Amino acid sequence: QVQLAESGGCLAQPGGSLRLSCAASGSDFSIDFMGWYRQVPGKQRELVSIITSVGNTNYVDSVKGRFTRSRDNAKNTVYLQMGSLKPEDTAVYYCASRVTQRTTGWTFYWGQGTQVTVST
Repeated sequence: QVQLAESGGCLAQPGGSLRLSCAASGSDFSIDFMGWYRQVPGKQRELVSIITSVGNTNYVDSVKGRFTRSRDNAKNTVYLQMGSLKPEDTAVYYCASRVTQRTTGWTFYWGQGTQVTVST
């Protein structure tokens, strides 16, 4: 089994910054792609950022210029650096990944989510 563990969510002030982390753990797997989603109550889960199959990073229009994705391959960890936070950024942020394992092929995983609240 592969597990995704998010961290870094907390209460932040408008205009502030946060960095979310997602670490993948397990054995005998390789990461095909990892991305970030977010969801607020009563609304659909929204794609925030994802790396394409050709290595490009895409961001939803509402966060372009404010959020940045990075990766530490040695730690199987991805980060979402969030700046210029707005109240509408408040959501549960989820890490997602498709991984390939020798015994099972590819599998899509979700993390459990980390709450980000932007408020005064």
